Formats: sequence, C-alpha cells, structure tokens
Amino acid sequence: MNPMRKNKPEWVVSLSLLALAALGGLAVSPAAPRVVGGPVSAGDTAWMLTATGLVLLMTPGLSFFYGGMVQRKNVISTMLQSFISMGVLSIVWVVVGFSLSFGESWHGLIGDPRTFFMFRGVGGATHPDLAPTIPLALFAMFQLKFAIITPALITGSFAERVRFSSYILFITLFCLLIYCPLAHWTWHPQGFLRQWGVLDFAGGTVVHLSAGFAALAGALFLGRRQTHLAAEPHVPANIPFVLLGTGMLWFGWFGFNAGSALAANETAVLAFITTNTASAAAMLAWVFFDAVRGRRPSALGAAIGAVVGLVAVTPAAGYVTVGHSIFIGAFSSLVSNLAVHWRSKSALDDTLDVFPCHGVGGIVGMLMTGIFADKVGLVHGDATVFLRHLEALLIAGAFSFAGSYALYALTDSMITLRVRPEQEEAGLDLSQHDESFGSA
Repeated sequence: MNPMRKNKPEWVVSLSLLALAALGGLAVSPAAPRVVGGPVSAGDTAWMLTATGLVLLMTPGLSFFYGGMVQRKNVISTMLQSFISMGVLSIVWVVVGFSLSFGESWHGLIGDPRTFFMFRGVGGATHPDLAPTIPLALFAMFQLKFAIITPALITGSFAERVRFSSYILFITLFCLLIYCPLAHWTWHPQGFLRQWGVLDFAGGTVVHLSAGFAALAGALFLGRRQTHLAAEPHVPANIPFVLLGTGMLWFGWFGFNAGSALAANETAVLAFITTNTASAAAMLAWVFFDAVRGRRPSALGAAIGAVVGLVAVTPAAGYVTVGHSIFIGAFSSLVSNLAVHWRSKSALDDTLDVFPCHGVGGIVGMLMTGIFADKVGLVHGDATVFLRHLEALLIAGAFSFAGSYALYALTDSMITLRVRPEQEEAGLDLSQHDESFGSA
C-alpha cells in the first residue's frame, strides 16, 4: 500500500508545515520602512519580557487543567493538543498572523498581510501606536502568546473524540480566519470595534468569547461521545493535575492581564489586583453556591470557579475598581455554575464545559466592563459604551460561532475530524499517539 495514501492526513499536515518552513528560508525580506516611536524603556521592557513568559506558561497550565479532567485513556492526547499549539501557532504568527492582526489596517477589518510578513520590520525599535515604550518585536511576541492559548481553550469542548492531524489543521485556520480578524477589530488602533469605543483590556472578546463560541460550534459539529450517549459517568483522571493547572493559570494570568498595560505602571498594578481579587471571589462563590445547593465542596469546583473569575475580569481588569472586581468574579461564577448545570441536563456534549465557563464568562465580563468601566461605563450615566459592548458581543459571537462551524466543516472535508468508534473506545492516547498515561 502507498504509505502516503495510508497516512494521508499526516502527510497533508506535514507537507503544509514543510512548505511554511521552506517559505521562511526562501523569502526575501528587505529592510522595511519602519515607523519608530520614542526611546525604549528598560523598565517596561523588563516587565513585558516577564509578562510574555507568564502568558506562555498558561498554555502548559491549561494542558494540566484539561488533562486532569478527561478520562485516563485521553490524558496525553488532551495535554498534547494544548502543547502543540505552542509550536504550530508560533510559526503561523511569525509568517503572517501578526501582520493580519496588527498590520496596516484595511477598513478596520483586517491587517495587510505584507506589513509584517515573516516579521519583516519587526525589531528592537518602538512603534508609536502599538509599542510606544518597548521593542515592537517584544509586543509581537507578547501577542503571540494570546494567539497560542485561544485555540487551545477550544479543545476542552471536543475532547476525547477529535483526530490529532485534523485538529492541527483546524487551529491553523482558526488563527488566520477567526482570531486574527477579531484581534484586529478590537486591539488595532484602526480596528472598527476599537474605533467604536469597545473596551477589551486583555482578551474577553478576542480570546474567551471567540474560544467559547468556537467550542460550542465544535461540540455541536462533532456530536456526542459514545460514553455521553450511554449516560456513563465521567470520571476525571487526575484532580491534582487540575489543581496544578489552575495554579499555573492563575500565576500566568498576572502576565495576561497586568501585562496588557504594556508598561510597568499603575494600570498594570490595578490589573494585577483586580485579577487576583476576582479569581478569589469567584472560587469562593462557586464553592459556597455548591454548598447551598446541597453539594460537598470540591477541589474541581474550586478550580473551575477560580478560572471563571479570571476569564470574566480579563476584559475589565485595567478599567474597574477592586470592589467591582469582587462583584464581577462572584457574579460570573454563579452564572457559569448555573450554565454548567444546564449543560449537564441537556444533550450538548461540551466535554469540559468550555462554553459555560469561557463563553459565558467572557460574555459576563464584557457586559460588566460596559457597566463598570471607569468614566465611561453605564454606572457613570453614559450608556454609549455599554450599548457598543452589546453590539460587539453579538457581532463577535456570531462571527466566532458561524465562522468556526464553517471551518470545522472545511477541515472535515479535508481530514476527517472525528476518530473512528473503535479509536474512541480505545482512547486517543493509544489510537492517536501510541502512548499511555499508565495503569489505573
């Protein structure tokens, strides 16, 4: 048998990555006209180097968080889906992703792919609009870490049933066609949502809302697992993994939110405080709400609650007071808790409740930002920003859901997304990677 035909999915992905590598080696990158800002601040640069590393740490943290929740036979495959994002999207971002997100704007919708193609013109100088006190290259790498973790977040919704090679193709398409446009709309100075006055300090819309709605689309497209159809109980493989992942996420989130100030200043400090406070409030609210409903306090509930608080405060972190962050964390925790309960009673098989936690948490966070944002929120008597946030939620949600669903269909037409029933039964660790987490 022709080995290329036998392993067609792997060959498609492998040849695509080789083509990108060849493009990088052959591309001619003359010195680009640079738009240079002011002098580089050593303090800001040091902080942003630290924040960039912190955000990268979140992806391995997510792998532990998700890996501990799935069945034992799917631990490695679930963790690898997060890890591989660091490799695939690092290349995609350097080639064209950064350019699509932050290149010269085309009508506020997308960046010119030629602006920073292969990091052309991305170096040690500052940029007056994107990176006024730090090297543009550092800004690009900081933003890369957001692009890496966003598709990794989606994996929890279709865990235990997706083919690895098709997943790699999907996250590449998702980054280019969903994430990059949303980043441009929201964070580029000429992005149309930014021009509307929509506030997203660190990724409530760009990261969590998009991942949540893409997760919902993925759960619907791939359908229910065999164990879900049989109403078999879902037993997490390793709760300590979940706690470890939560700790890594919480720690890394300080870079995620406080780093989004792009400087070592009072806004970064405020974001640091509100991030920690919202997460603490959400964790306690989840545990106490479970207790009120007659459930025992659980490590899993505490971990999920803490992450929901981090999600919800993300768009508001630099715009709200500490008191507001307590409310945001607690309120989002209660809403997501109820959403998880509703999902568990439905036929929707969102394996790790990505939409009830990240999607709903992102929605609550964006609404709370429109209500409490300093000087412009609804509580200050001006409804403009709040109404713009409602519009942005509708646009971004519809775009993420419909666009992702179309990408699932496109990916499936090229490389079948769902594994065969016997592969699902054996577990993805063995069927996709020929590895095992160990005996029970």
